[in-house]
Amino acid sequence: MNDLMSLGIHRLWKDHFVRSLNPGSKPLFPSSASSSTHPSKNEERRTEPWTMLDIAGGTGDIAFRLLDHATLLNNDHTSRVIVSDINPAMLSAGRLRAQQPPYAHYDSRLEWLTANAEAIPESIHDNSIDLYTVAFGIRNFTSPEQALKEAYRVLKPGGVFACLEFSKVENRVLEWGYKRWSFGAIPVIGQLVAGDRDSYQYLVESIERWKGQREWRD
Repeated sequence: MNDLMSLGIHRLWKDHFVRSLNPGSKPLFPSSASSSTHPSKNEERRTEPWTMLDIAGGTGDIAFRLLDHATLLNNDHTSRVIVSDINPAMLSAGRLRAQQPPYAHYDSRLEWLTANAEAIPESIHDNSIDLYTVAFGIRNFTSPEQALKEAYRVLKPGGVFACLEFSKVENRVLEWGYKRWSFGAIPVIGQLVAGDRDSYQYLVESIERWKGQREWRD
């Protein structure tokens, strides 16, 4: 359905998202100080494997990309991802994918956690996460603000919060075409392919209600 609704572009968005984060790169938090032959304790920590938390990531789309990038581009074979989702069925789908090629070799580097992003379990300790990602999920949270507080709690000092989400189209011509596609085509595709028009009608309405780029940033 994602391929049909976005004409496959969602894959490009996710790929670009992960590339921009460059997981597994070292140092994780570049220092403004000049290099030294005697690195500080903080600089030494940066060479450790990343611990990444992917929220609302049940199917593993982002987690697998994070590990692919870390492993294949940065030769990092130890960083790991905790995949969290409030929906156990989504996590089950992700676990199934993780047991099959080409992802089966990542099994020891993946953890699957049923959790609410607005109340992350204490098993995820304060100041323990290097990278927190959430892709196409935060607009559906009951309280995005509370989710941000939880993200801040679990991130290490200098850790990265990365959100990939729909927003507003600022070009009027593109906006016209986008809305015609969203409200005219996507619910119909949902009805024909998935037999569920209502869920896809909700999808496009939730995107329409979501904050603009600047409002969300601020």
